[in-house]
Amino acid sequence: MSDVIVAPETRDLGELAGILGGWFKTRLPQAEAVEIRDLTYPRGAGQSHETILFEAHWREAGTARQLGCVVRIKPRGFTVFPDDLFEQQYRVMKVLADIGQPHGKAKPDAVRVARPLWFEEDPGVLGNPFFVMERKWGRVPVSIPPYAREGWLKDAAPDQRNLLWRNAVRQLAAVQGAPLEKLEFLAGPNGERGLEQEWAKYCRFAGWLQEVEPLPVLTAALERLQGLWPRNRPEGLVWGDARIGNMMFDEDFDVVAVMDWEQPSLGGALHDLAWFCVLAGTMHGPDSTYGAPLEGMGSREETVALWEELTGKSAADLEWYEDFANFKMTCTGIRLGHLRGTRMMDAASMARRLKVA
Repeated sequence: MSDVIVAPETRDLGELAGILGGWFKTRLPQAEAVEIRDLTYPRGAGQSHETILFEAHWREAGTARQLGCVVRIKPRGFTVFPDDLFEQQYRVMKVLADIGQPHGKAKPDAVRVARPLWFEEDPGVLGNPFFVMERKWGRVPVSIPPYAREGWLKDAAPDQRNLLWRNAVRQLAAVQGAPLEKLEFLAGPNGERGLEQEWAKYCRFAGWLQEVEPLPVLTAALERLQGLWPRNRPEGLVWGDARIGNMMFDEDFDVVAVMDWEQPSLGGALHDLAWFCVLAGTMHGPDSTYGAPLEGMGSREETVALWEELTGKSAADLEWYEDFANFKMTCTGIRLGHLRGTRMMDAASMARRLKVA
């Protein structure tokens, strides 16, 4: 069950190795005898982009070199989101890597990301633009099968899970230390920032979905949320899919990498915290639908308290952001249902989730 490829599409990896070998030589002209080996798709994660792990081997000035890499390819037909932020995800990772790893030495309080290496705009190479980043090594609490039901985190001791949770929240908080002046390219299409940017993005998403089918429940949910507009709107970077399933951990349960930056924005600090709390409750909390709660993982209240302590920001009005997170997740679920030809939630369930029943 754990050996599941969930990529939106796959390709012949032997053919890909040859193409990447030739392309790699254009990026490192001094490289000789380039070989691309050990290509594989990640298991249990990576549903929105085609992502492939590989090892590059070459010789340079007579010396053997080796580099673990990941290639991430822009989706073609399987597009989950209406906003194309493929280049932006590369750029935000580059900013975070440059800040967190100055002169190659990692700063302990920085966001830990895989260093982006090269961006290829030409769709003629692999059929769509792509980028290559360094490969990190570790373990990921995957969604398929759910990590609360089976796998290394389920098998861990409660004190190990508690350490993992604390380290995850530290990285979640570190995202809010990112200097926004270096991330101006993440502003919305009309220059939006703050909550207005995230709001406009998901209004577009809801409208896009309703080009396929009428969904009055989404319109009603937006009207409800707008009528309860929060007072607390702290600025900050939005990671976009903040959960432990998008973090890689080492054997000591510390975070190796924060992954999946495909929907970043300048939308504000509380979106990621809300998303993290909602998914924690769903995946491994008291109301988990995927197995028994995981002892040692911090509660919602403990997560919020630690995040506030680390960021120095207030989580007031978090309930509104959690309701908005549920709206976002519902939009994503509807879109995945459209792509797969299978409805993932009926209208009554959506209405209850969105509090418009």
